[in-house]
Amino acid sequence: MVRTKFCTSISCMDGRIQLPIIHWLKEKYNVSYVDTITEPGVDKLFSNTAKIQEIKSKVSISVNVHGSKLIMISGHHDCAGNPVSKKEHITQIKNALSIIQSWNMSVKVIGVWVNEHWELEVFENKTKVQN
Repeated sequence: MVRTKFCTSISCMDGRIQLPIIHWLKEKYNVSYVDTITEPGVDKLFSNTAKIQEIKSKVSISVNVHGSKLIMISGHHDCAGNPVSKKEHITQIKNALSIIQSWNMSVKVIGVWVNEHWELEVFENKTKVQN
């Protein structure tokens, strides 16, 4: 079976999280490609209107041109670009989820915390769900 589906990852630029995210998305959602939008400490940027518009523009390309059916926003342990507690990251991820959902792109939106073992903890619709 040939996979030609895309999904979108909005994540920190930290190289330690890229492969765990990509492998998880490919396995869990049976996609071929992961469009990756990166910024240092990206979960905190959803409090900056100008940055939100930049990210939204990039996500729009992934959704409208590549046909992405999933958008994932993540934060992670030991983030140099956003050195706050896990609790604060989770709050920021949930805020980002709400903002992304407000874009009404008709795609699934999930939030993820990448823990100290580089494993993904998934959040969906502001409620933690099993991964």
